[in-house]
Order: sequence, then structure tokens, then C-alpha cells
Amino acid sequence: MRVAIYTLGCKVNQYETQALERELERRGHALVPFDGPADAYVVNTCTVTAVSDKKSRHTIRQARRRCPEAVVAVCGCYAQTDPAAVEALGVDLIMGTNDRMGFLDALERLASARAAAPVVDVDEALKRRQFEPLPAGGLEGRTRAMLKVEDGCVNFCSYCIIPYARGPIRSLPLASAVREAARLTGEGYRELVLTGIEISSWGADLKSGAGLIDLVEALCAAAPDCRVRLGSLEPRTITEEFCRRAAALPNLCPQFHLSLQSGCDATLKRMNRKYDAARYAESVALLRAHFDRPGITTDLIVGFPGETEEEFSATLAFVERCAFSAMHIFPYSRRPGTPAAAMPGQVPRAVKEERAHRAARLAEALRTAYLEQWVGQVLPVLFEEEKNGLWRGYAPNYAEVYVPGVSLHNQIRQVKISAAEGDHLVGELLSRPYSEA
Repeated sequence: MRVAIYTLGCKVNQYETQALERELERRGHALVPFDGPADAYVVNTCTVTAVSDKKSRHTIRQARRRCPEAVVAVCGCYAQTDPAAVEALGVDLIMGTNDRMGFLDALERLASARAAAPVVDVDEALKRRQFEPLPAGGLEGRTRAMLKVEDGCVNFCSYCIIPYARGPIRSLPLASAVREAARLTGEGYRELVLTGIEISSWGADLKSGAGLIDLVEALCAAAPDCRVRLGSLEPRTITEEFCRRAAALPNLCPQFHLSLQSGCDATLKRMNRKYDAARYAESVALLRAHFDRPGITTDLIVGFPGETEEEFSATLAFVERCAFSAMHIFPYSRRPGTPAAAMPGQVPRAVKEERAHRAARLAEALRTAYLEQWVGQVLPVLFEEEKNGLWRGYAPNYAEVYVPGVSLHNQIRQVKISAAEGDHLVGELLSRPYSEA
């Protein structure tokens, strides 16, 4: 078959799509662009917000219009939480966030003999207990491989539908993760990105006493010539012991994405987050005490139900104190099926958008200040692609760096930073090898 895949949403969805791609090619199928003709279209959906649902529906309709005779198959979080809405779009196969190899089996069967009615096979996510191993790594040409080490979440934040889409915590066993890390290094990847729905909870279900830092140490040892980068963390992860052990790992990237959502304690309580601003600030201080100018990035939701101007101002002041290196800012999106959707004090759209703009202006100023610290410094950069006549890559702190050069794909090279321009750095290659950093 010629199979076209479109992915919406987070790094976990991207990882799972890469696993589908690898398996499809192993089975002898050809991957083709989503905007062209295909025998089958796969849409890996997202449901983190109502806007995500809308984008998922739009993409499914596009696939159906593009090639009416093709099989249209839908998986992912939106298919998991609202299969009836997906079925109404006239698709052929609906599965959710589980059994990806079974999904491909069903896709192959439908390609050879179309069913009279849609095939709908969606399990109950909250009853899952086993981690589903999938082949890690992307297709040829990629420099960084995502390694999914955890699935599920039991935090039940009041704005979030994902626990219902993904189920409880399930962890990839440590020995399996080590084998995958060694394999990916052998395939030539230069960076591993540990991902999951809530990787801070890795190991909670294994009952072995091991936690995330034990996993990170094992993976850094299994792939000593490969960078290891962590996905999104909960503030509770960052303790004195975690930082002490993490700082001793030479190939761990000093970039930490700590979910904030709000810097106001009253708002955090309504969100059902499991920390307050003081605990979050403690995490930031610990990271800066153990790492040299680490990249600390975050997510922020503005206009959450009940958020007053005073609460929002408190959040902006807290953000400024944290001095993040980069931020993702989201106006609150009312998500049916979550407690926050029914809360009083829903903030008007215009107010949410105005607050998002104010937060974005602050985030831009903080990012500029962070990048300017590196002018005149030397950073090792993993180069990914040529863009607009320059080679683009990332430093360990996740600063994007551009340099003039030739054939730098998948190389880690020393770069002398000459300037900060907008949201990235520019510099010149040094002749000495990376190992002399």
C-alpha cells in the first residue's frame, strides 16, 4: 500500500507515528505525503483541547475528500475519547491509543476487503495495566530519536482529558529501555529524547523502588556517546538528590521542561496541580545551583476559569522571577468532560487573548536575555538540516543555533556564538573537535 500519515499533538503521538512508519516499511508498504494520492490515510489525533478536536476532524475530512476510494483510519487520543464523533465523519477504521500493531493489522485487512460498516475497536483506557512496547527511532535522515519510556497519567488536572485517553501509569521496564538506547546509538542517532505522558512517574507501577533518575543514569551509561534529553517533568521530580545525580552525567542535556501552568497558588489549586509556586521556585533554584545556566522551559495556561487580573499579574511576576529560557503559552480552552469546563468564572475570549499576548511579550524578553548570555561562548551543536543557506542545530541547553557550513547533518560540532538574533543564536564553527570542549 501507499500509506499517508498525519500526526497531531504531542511528542508521544510523534513517537507513536514513527513506530507506525517503521512497522509499515518493515511490512513492505510505502510512505507517501499526506497531501497527495494514497491507498490509505492514517490520522493520529489529539484531544488535549477542543481546538485539537477541531483540527483532528478537519484533517480526517481532508483525507476523505482527497481520495474517496482510499481507506481512512483514525487512531490517537480523540479517537479514544470520542469514537462516535470520529465515526460520523465516514471513516473506515477507528482505534484509540492502544495496540498499534493491531491497528496496522486491521488497516491491512480493510485494504484488501473493505467492510460494509466502519470497524470500531476502542478499549477502556482506565483499565490498562501493561506498557505497550513499540519500535523506537524514526526513519533514515533523523538525528534525534524519541524513546517512549512511560504512558498514562493519574494526576487528573481539572482542565485535562488525557488520563481518560491514556489510562493509568505504565512504564517501559528498565532493561528494555537500556536495550533500546543501545540499539538507537548503534543506528547512528546522536541524541535520545525520553518521552511519555508523564515521565516523572516512571517506575511507579513497576514496584522495584527505581525512579526516573535511576532510569536516566542507566540510559546515559548505555549510550555514552549519545546525548540524553528529558521530556516534560513535574516540579516534584527536581530534588537535591535528583540534581546531584543528574549533574554527574556528562551526556545529559542541561535543559529541563517543568510544567508550570500558573504562578498563582489559588489558580494552581483550581487546576488541581500538585504543587504551589514556592515548590516550583525551589525546583528552579535547585537546577540553577547544580547546572551552569540550564535551559528551563515551561508551559503556561492563561485565562483559566476564575483567573482575575490580580492572579494573572501574580503569574507574570512569578514567570519573570523564574527567567525561563523559553515558554509555550496557551489561552485556556474549555474541554468538555473535564471539571474545569463546568467551573464558574469562565474568562471571555478577548481577555484570554489579551493575556496571552502580554505573557508572550514577557516570554520573548526572557528568551532574548537567556540567549544573550551565550554570546562569546562556545557550545557543542548537533546539526539537523540546512535552512536558508545556513546549517541549523541545537545546543545541549536547547538553544537553536545557525552557522555557515557544508554537510553538517548529524554532526556535533563546536560553535563560537557571535550573536543572538530573534529566537536563535548564530555563530561560527571551530576547527577543534567536540571532545575538546
